Amino acid sequence: MSSLLTVPKRLILGRARRSDRADDTLLPKRLALPVFAADPVSSVAYATQELLVILALGGTAALVLAPEVAVAVCVVVAVVVLSYGPLVRAYPGGGGSFAVASRNLGPRAGLVAAAALLVDYTLTVAVSAAAAIDNLVSVLPTLDSARIPLAVAAVLLVMVVNLRGRHEAGWSAMVPVYAFVVVIGVLVVTGLVRWASGDTPTAASAGFELDRSTDLTAVALALVVLRSFAGGGAALAGVDAIANGVPAMRSPKGRNAALTLVGVGATTVLLFGGVLALAVVSGVTVARDSCDLQGLPTDCARFTQQTVLAQLAEAVFGPGSIGAVLVAVVTVAVLLAAANSAFNGFPLLAATLADSGYLPRQLARRGDRLAHSNGILVLALGAVAVLLVLEARVGPLLDLYLVGLFTSFTLAQVGMARHWGTRLRTARRADRRAPVAGRALAVLAAVCTGSVLAVLLVVKVPNGAWASVLVMVLLGLAMHRIHRHYDEVAEEVALPEGEGPEPMPARVHAVVLVSRLHRPVTRALAYARATRPSTLEAVTVATDPAAARELSEEWARRRVTVPLRVLDSPFREVTRPLTEHVRQLRARGPRDVVTVFLPEYVVAHWWEALLHNRSNLWLRARLAATPGVMVVSVPWQLASAVADGDLAARAAGERTLVQEAARTGAADSDRRPHA
Repeated sequence: MSSLLTVPKRLILGRARRSDRADDTLLPKRLALPVFAADPVSSVAYATQELLVILALGGTAALVLAPEVAVAVCVVVAVVVLSYGPLVRAYPGGGGSFAVASRNLGPRAGLVAAAALLVDYTLTVAVSAAAAIDNLVSVLPTLDSARIPLAVAAVLLVMVVNLRGRHEAGWSAMVPVYAFVVVIGVLVVTGLVRWASGDTPTAASAGFELDRSTDLTAVALALVVLRSFAGGGAALAGVDAIANGVPAMRSPKGRNAALTLVGVGATTVLLFGGVLALAVVSGVTVARDSCDLQGLPTDCARFTQQTVLAQLAEAVFGPGSIGAVLVAVVTVAVLLAAANSAFNGFPLLAATLADSGYLPRQLARRGDRLAHSNGILVLALGAVAVLLVLEARVGPLLDLYLVGLFTSFTLAQVGMARHWGTRLRTARRADRRAPVAGRALAVLAAVCTGSVLAVLLVVKVPNGAWASVLVMVLLGLAMHRIHRHYDEVAEEVALPEGEGPEPMPARVHAVVLVSRLHRPVTRALAYARATRPSTLEAVTVATDPAAARELSEEWARRRVTVPLRVLDSPFREVTRPLTEHVRQLRARGPRDVVTVFLPEYVVAHWWEALLHNRSNLWLRARLAATPGVMVVSVPWQLASAVADGDLAARAAGERTLVQEAARTGAADSDRRPHA
């Protein structure tokens, strides 16, 4: 079966890489920038839209405040990006918010940050895939009915690319990110130049009106504005991915990560501000539900809203123009690359948590291509599940996403404030400038992100984001329990100082399970005899008395030297009679050991595996849970499992030797007692 899977696996993933080539997978700045910039840069495609959608809830009175809200969002982005520069320099080992919070605020805060980041990465993939399909549907409305399968297919595509290796994923993200920056930059500059020259581009939705009352109280209007500000905070997507991805960068890791952050932050602020300014001057009107719009050319149930970028592209370049199509293509591509960023960050964070004992150890292992394959698969599974539950809709996904995002940001900045405070207490007077400036920046960033988090908890948690909080709590509790389990196991199996190895067993009782007399059984008998046990016996369970009698008669006729014991089973069970018999052997002495040999077939095809060895699975599990019992699998390779002629010849020769050993081992077995 493994040989059948090898060919497609190699075609999809490529050749396996040696462990000593791990440095080849590290990312230079030209690849690190697109890999980790894809998430924040692509957030321009949905953060601007989310800001306008929420402002639309407040009607015209709120929409006029869009420029002020955009400026506030850009200020927060700039502050957080600048504050993360010292963070990645201080913690170049990766882990991001988890590492900072654990080191400075304690393990519990670290677990909260880790849970928030894991949820954040999962939702990043889901949001990016859903937003990509939104932009695809904007140019091909007929695909709206296939939104969910298209989003799932997008996630699986990005998963396969990342399973091929980090370096390959970097190359796949480079072209979309750089193309998006250039194309959207041209779109914004062209549109604003036309506006400045008096030829203002007009969006297709400029004539729509919002079916909302604009008679809001000051408090309600303030809540709408604050909520839109929090929604625009999606522009900070992916900043923590750079902090988690520092180990994936080439040396000097901290410096390269800080430079990447600066480049990402500057690009995001410019694109976000430019797109929103162009959306305001061109009159883009969007709503969470198309039925909230008046003046539609058709019934709202059949009307598909275009994304903000799609409307701007048609307004600036013309409907159906090459420019409009190019904007749609690069937007879809960069959003898939944004999912790629999460596929870089999540496995690295999961590996860090696994190394620390908070997640299963398997998540720290690297696959054939030196990528953390298990983490990649877990992330893809989680993202697909979220897409299916929320039907690949960007709005509800963002509500869940932002809570985890700003929870991790806030904990990271509070941790950095504590970090700089510790440095300040131990620094000499001449060296106090850097800690003072670092702490001030961290406090400012913590205030900014904490304010956004407070708004999110007030306005989004009651509207469904509570699910994100619940998942974070459950995930944090699960990680705490996993860590405690690993600690308990380590304490249980630790070898005390001065204690030597385990004493040898007083006696070893060997038991070979037999269903009928054939070659696999003779091999198991030969192998059991080769271990030179104190006692050796073959055991069969009489689920069918007639078959048991036939086996006993054939055993005697063939003069097999190993005694055969028949265990009675009136209820046709195999596991319980054998387990009880093994326990009786074990009870003969406290230092006795029982070794059970199980003959098993080795098959080539998955359907053959369904036909053989099924009863042994449960039996092995029960026996392995019995103290003082060892279980040994004795494989017999069927002809279909032997791939080439040389192996087949060797297997045939080995079978002959086993048969000869079974026939001629009487003298050796007679010199030892048997049960």
